Amino acid sequence: MKFKNALGLALMVTSATCVNAELTTYPAPEGADLNNSFSVEVRQGDEWKKIDVYKVFVDEVVDAKHTVRPSSMAYFDFSGTVDIRVIPNNRHIENVKIRPLSYDIAHKLNGDTINFSLTQPRKLSIEVNGEIFDNLQLFTNAPDPDAPTAKELKKLRKDKNYIYFGPGMHKLDEELIVKSGQRVYVAGGAVIDGCIRIKDATDVKLSGRGMIYPKRKIGIFTDRSKNVSISGVFTTQCATGESDNVNIDNVKLMSYYGWGDGFNIFASNNVSFNDVYARTSDDCMTIYCTRKGYNGGCKHIRFENAILWADVAHPVMIGLHSETERNEVIEDAVFRNIDILDMKEKQIDYQGALAISCGDNTTVRDIHFEDIRVEDFRQGKLIDIRIFFNKKYCTAPGLAVEDIYFKNIFYNGNNSELSMIIGYDESRKVKGIHFDNLVINGVKISDDMPGKPQWYKTGDMARIFIGEHVEDVTFE
Repeated sequence: MKFKNALGLALMVTSATCVNAELTTYPAPEGADLNNSFSVEVRQGDEWKKIDVYKVFVDEVVDAKHTVRPSSMAYFDFSGTVDIRVIPNNRHIENVKIRPLSYDIAHKLNGDTINFSLTQPRKLSIEVNGEIFDNLQLFTNAPDPDAPTAKELKKLRKDKNYIYFGPGMHKLDEELIVKSGQRVYVAGGAVIDGCIRIKDATDVKLSGRGMIYPKRKIGIFTDRSKNVSISGVFTTQCATGESDNVNIDNVKLMSYYGWGDGFNIFASNNVSFNDVYARTSDDCMTIYCTRKGYNGGCKHIRFENAILWADVAHPVMIGLHSETERNEVIEDAVFRNIDILDMKEKQIDYQGALAISCGDNTTVRDIHFEDIRVEDFRQGKLIDIRIFFNKKYCTAPGLAVEDIYFKNIFYNGNNSELSMIIGYDESRKVKGIHFDNLVINGVKISDDMPGKPQWYKTGDMARIFIGEHVEDVTFE
């Protein structure tokens, strides 16, 4: 890999970061791929500061083929209150959406300029005239507690376990292997082409505000490691394999290529995600057992305060992969406070905003979904829970799905196809699916809801098909 002199990078940090009270902006480095679809400015006080807009890429499926589309991304840090103005260049504004809609961010139009304010950091999609590909992903962060001053960096450069990427373009000749006890900092204004792999390591920290945006697809991989913290950066995929005690916070990712998952978990335990964003060209978040050379089940997973957008496949996908003879278990996973902005999947086997596809003699149990807001997606279904035998990926059906809880689930839209809850046979059942406050287009679905004919299943009112080999489904 190629590194520049650390002292020189420290000077670049000082000159590249403009601090005005609690506002920090990060000019793009020379040679970065920028997009002129939007102009963005921010202020805290009287002076407007320009925010550079990067060209990133997303996926549109056209005629069953992946089609790469350019999009826009910008970021800055602040605390307090900031005013933001966004100008979509070379087009007249007819309408604007700022999503997630649950944030209810008010905006004003001044000609063809969008004006709004923020009082706390948000991750936003700004869409003009219904355009969801040539949109602006705007990621705002709290001030970075790990950012070193120039004086601190002089001392840190003497530490062989401190790896610093300052503002600028960085090309890794091969992936960076992070070892035990090391700390990697990616400064705002840094762009890394390559993968950072935390391999066979303990007590590692990766943080910053910069971009790990490789042409080689996976940006960050935690590989058979323990006690790992990853925070603040922007990347493509962020995977965790056969690891324990991994914490991922304020990570933003976008993928655009075939099978471009977002946050993957393979055979790992005690993995937590907080305040993350994923827009992906395959599943946004997955929990799998044995796969890709990683062995074991998964337990104690927390995925909270997230925004998900699957241009292909599922926002949340649990199960499917394992090795039949291992009889592995996925258990104790919590998904809480999540906004699902969109998904598009035509293949019925791979639909479901919240999906459990149980194969390979796997047992999936004790999964909790709470405070999930699903906006009107392009194509798919709201819920898909099945024990099935997908011969493309599995060598056997799953064993069991048990004790799945849905609380405060809200869907507003008209494009959901028929949701499904289906077991496999009398020895491979789905048991204990409980809905508490399922609301679809403002209608609360419950076993005693007004207007439900006595001869209807409650699932009929929610357009959920409850099939054979399913026991104990309740709607409260």
